[in-house]
Order: sequence, then C-alpha cells, then structure tokens
Amino acid sequence: MGKSAIWEKVQDFMKENRMHHEQIDFDKELKVFLEDMENGLNGRESTLEMLPTYISLGSEIKTNERVIVMDAGGTNFRVATVYFDDSKKPVIEDFSNHPMPGTKGEISRDEFFETILEYIKPVIDKSDKIGFCFSYPTEILPNGDGKAIRFSKEIRVRDMIGEPVGGRLLEAAKKAGYKGDKQIVLLNDTVSTLLGGRATHPDKEYSSYVGFILGTGTNTCYIEDTANIGKIRDKNISMQTMLINMESGGYCKAPTGVVDDEFDSTTVNPGQARFEKMISGGYLGGLMLALLKKAASEGLLSKAFRENIDRLETLGAIDADAFLRLPYGNSVLSACCSTDPEEGRRDRETLYHLLDSVIERAAKLVTISLTGVVTKTGKGTDPCLPVCITADGSTFYMLKSMKEKIEYYVKKHMVEERGLYIEFVKAENPNLIGSAIAALSR
Repeated sequence: MGKSAIWEKVQDFMKENRMHHEQIDFDKELKVFLEDMENGLNGRESTLEMLPTYISLGSEIKTNERVIVMDAGGTNFRVATVYFDDSKKPVIEDFSNHPMPGTKGEISRDEFFETILEYIKPVIDKSDKIGFCFSYPTEILPNGDGKAIRFSKEIRVRDMIGEPVGGRLLEAAKKAGYKGDKQIVLLNDTVSTLLGGRATHPDKEYSSYVGFILGTGTNTCYIEDTANIGKIRDKNISMQTMLINMESGGYCKAPTGVVDDEFDSTTVNPGQARFEKMISGGYLGGLMLALLKKAASEGLLSKAFRENIDRLETLGAIDADAFLRLPYGNSVLSACCSTDPEEGRRDRETLYHLLDSVIERAAKLVTISLTGVVTKTGKGTDPCLPVCITADGSTFYMLKSMKEKIEYYVKKHMVEERGLYIEFVKAENPNLIGSAIAALSR
C-alpha cells in the first residue's frame, strides 16, 4: 500500500509554503554554515558570534580538589561544591537551589551581587576557586572573567551590560568583609555541557568534544585550534586549542519558509535568532500553531478544527508532543479535532503529519549544524575515535521523534556520505560538573 491521500496533501502544503525538509539542500546549506563559522572566527560579518572562551580542554581532570560552583539559569540559581575522586568521578556536595535574581522585577547591579553572596555564604570559605556557569551571552575575557552582552527578557538587572561579572562579584565579597583571594572562571552553559560530557566517560578515548543544547533554546560549543581564531588579537595566548561558544541559535542563514517568516514577525525579536525559531522548544509550539492555522484556513482540516484552532492563542512544544504521543488523548490539540468520528480521524491524521513534518525539518537543520561543527574540527574520521557530542535539553530528549530523526540524518549525512563518526552522550548535572572542570583548569 502507498501513502495515504492525507499524507500526500500535507506534503504538497508544506512544499507550497517552502517548509518541507526535502527542499533543504544539505550540501549547499552545510557550505553556507561553514562559511558563517569561518567569518565569525575571524571577526568578519557573520550571524554566528563564535565567542572565544579562553578555556582549554586540559589534559587531565585534577582530583581531590574542591571548588565552588554556581549555575545561573533562566529561573534557578544553583550552588554546590564539587571535587573529583581518585577515579575521576565527580562528587557534588553542599547543593542548594534558589530563585534567579532579577526574575521578580528589575533589580540593581548591587542587589544582584548581594543576593548571590547570600546564596553562596554557606560555601564561600570552602575553596578559593569558583566556576560560574552564566547562561547568558557573555564576552569572555582572557583572565577567565566575562562581560555580560545581554540578559534574556525574563531577567532584569540595571547597569550590568558590559560589566565584568566575576570582578564585580569579588568586589561585592570584599565589601561585605569576606577574606581571601578568589579566582572566578565564567563559562556558558553549552561550554559546561561539553566539559561535563568529558567527565561522564573519563576513560573513553574520543577525538574531540562538542557541547550541544536543544531545549527551550539552542546553542553549540566545540574545540578549535587557537591559531584559527583570527578575532583574537593577543597572539601570546599559550593554549593550543580553545573552546568556542558559537551562539548558534542566532544563525540566520538557514532557508526559511512562508510560515517561518510570518511567525518571526510576531516574535519579540523579529529577524533575530532565526535558527532557534526553527528548531528549539521555546519557539516550535508557536511556529506549529501558525502552521496549523494556515493549514486550517486552506481547507486541510475540518471546519470544526479551524474554529477551535483560531481561538487558541498559544501552543507549546509540550502540547504538540502530548498529541503526537496520544492522538486520541485529552491534549489541547486533540480537543480541537472534530467530534464527528470520520472528520475527527482525518483531522488527527492531518495534524500528526503536519507536526511530524516540522520536527523532521528541525532534525535535518540540527544535523546540518552538527555536521558543520564536526567537519570544522577535522576529527571523527576513525570510528574507534568518534567525536563526543554531549547533548542536553528537553527538546532533544523529550519531543517525540526528534532524537531518532536526528540520528537518522547523522547516519545518512555524517557516517554514510562523509565518513564522520560521532557518539551522543548524556551527562548528569553538566553545568555544575563542567563549571568545576573549568575552575580547575585555570
């Protein structure tokens, strides 16, 4: 038996709106992505920021030395101490979880750091080394500190942009009467994900490491030869290789379709983060809702579905996942389907193919970016020494079929076509563990 008429109709609709995965030329888009990487590394115009981290992978993980770690995320601020035992396994102690400062209304810079000091007071004397996972775009400095480029719209802190985060925290500590010289290393959550992946399998040989996040947002980090980073003006940097925070969610050269453009115009930052808006959980729900409303208006779904979906103002990726896993369940999308048995069946089949097609395209785009990164490393050509890709994020692991579809495109385009070998690894507490490794490497 061939594909159903409903499936064919969905494919035609996706192609008419330039939203179909088959319309993406893998080789062409890979070349464009690699060129943008190269431009970003050399300070030329690029939609990939390619931020140097001044962190090297290091040769060995130091054992039995305790460090303080902090993880500033979107809603939570986590604190702990970490050390690596004789077998190089991480040991997390003194863990505490707090609200992220600035989430409940705008605060001043002084209030921001005073709050952090309160959070770390129980552990501040347990080490002179601090690893600070700061999950916001940051210009990392050669001394390991970093200047905040911007906060997300949920976090509001006055007079922080352009300020050295670690330096200001140490100043606040001295002002509060804390003694001792602390050394702070700032890093992005994607960088800590890469480092945390390394710690997950300390005895396994990999040719290189990549950190990849696909959750609410997306980003990628990889190891680059320092000599290839043309934007670094100080040529006396001693490290041979350096981790690069790509800020890959900001990539804007992937081929967009009609609904991508319509949806982008409704977001708070039109024209920005186009890649993130095509693949990440924070945007996929909104993109899917725009697609479904357009499909319903063009007669692909029942009149009842159109009336119901038009009343729907928001949709999350979690709602799409709920329907895909239980099409006849009680999800918000299932409730939009016609109550007539045959109409309802056709609605559900159409709906399934539309949502699955968006995920299919996202998986192909993800694989283009990861293939670009692995190609740039020059590693992964030996199956016995694959590139370790530490993947983190709910969209990668939890959105139905996303991981499986990415693995399909990896097998097709990386392994079979290019002879590149990778292994996806899931790390536990990568931000805390990666921050510890970064602090120990200075």
